[in-house]
Amino acid sequence: MNADTSPQLKAVDGTSLDEVNNPTSPVVEFTDGPGLKLEGGQVLSPFKIAYQSYGELNADKSNAILVCHALTGDQHCANVHPITGKPGWWELLIGPGRPIDTNRFFVICPNIIGGCMGSSGPASIDPATGKAYGIDFPVVTIRDMVEAQVHLIDYFGIDQLFAVVGGSMGGMQVLEWAACYGDRVFAAVPIATAAWHSSQNIAFHEVGRQAVMADPDWCNGDYLREGKVPRRGLAVARMAAHITYLSEEALQQKFGRNFQDRDDRSFSFDADFQVESYLRYQGSTFVDRFDANSYLYITRAMDYFDLAARYDDILADAFRGTKTRFCVVSFTSDWLYPTRENKEIVQALNAVAANVSFVEIESDKGHDAFLVNEPEFFATVGGFIQAAAKRRGIAEASN
Repeated sequence: MNADTSPQLKAVDGTSLDEVNNPTSPVVEFTDGPGLKLEGGQVLSPFKIAYQSYGELNADKSNAILVCHALTGDQHCANVHPITGKPGWWELLIGPGRPIDTNRFFVICPNIIGGCMGSSGPASIDPATGKAYGIDFPVVTIRDMVEAQVHLIDYFGIDQLFAVVGGSMGGMQVLEWAACYGDRVFAAVPIATAAWHSSQNIAFHEVGRQAVMADPDWCNGDYLREGKVPRRGLAVARMAAHITYLSEEALQQKFGRNFQDRDDRSFSFDADFQVESYLRYQGSTFVDRFDANSYLYITRAMDYFDLAARYDDILADAFRGTKTRFCVVSFTSDWLYPTRENKEIVQALNAVAANVSFVEIESDKGHDAFLVNEPEFFATVGGFIQAAAKRRGIAEASN
């Protein structure tokens, strides 16, 4: 394996998105050993993991926190995004003096396998052909994402992570870590997530995938080789998904039936309403930073996630004997991963006498509540991390 911190800019029959979109992140390429053995039976070798890190790893490597990103996130959780110029998606939670204090903890956030910000994915160059993988990239699962992260943590020489934290799909990765590598996780914070993907959520994802694949510019997955981008299909997929991240109350409060730049109906199919204009903006900006095939792969990985299925549908058995400390967080207005699904995780942990706390936070922000300014959420995570760090014996920050 080797670490590569230089910009990854190579044009091979069309420049790969993961290379263009990753001008600042360190990348570790794993070239030795048996490669990444995937749940589907294939082996990915070599493979790359791009990541961002914040803070300093202490002498005994006991203060490392792994942050797992959600579907449309990436490794830029607490720094200005190199493509959009926007603050990191968890900048309110992670940083000096924040609930996850980088004066005290070493935070590492990897881009998932299957992503498009430097880690190996469908937009990466297949070394066997010199061209982008496209849909020849093997289908990956949440478990595969975690296995790749294990390689990265081993690369840092970290035997046990102090904590693994993540929301939504990131929460699925947290649960996978706790189930498969519980002895390497002192504390786990799964947020706004579930132990399996519901039929409704699979249905939403299928609508998005079909929108992408129906775009003529998708070219049966070979758009990079053809020099095209299925912008319209990916934008529609993003628009449909974004609705599920919000609550009806939040949409009504923010937009109501207000018109966009007009006083009355246009009697056309322009964006008459503010909410229409907002969704179109979300769709158009998304395609500038995300690979369409990655969207297909990641949504499919989420659909396949069913932690209980590996244990004869007894979720508690996934955590039997665990010594990990858990804090499960849900939000009242999250209808994508409602509180009842988070409680199923808590009940499974209680069934095996795990050390678990649960907080349902009152919020009208919907599923995206974990990404916005919710003081009670910050206090919950910060309080749990502080208590666990005291138990673990991690020194206070010296400011």
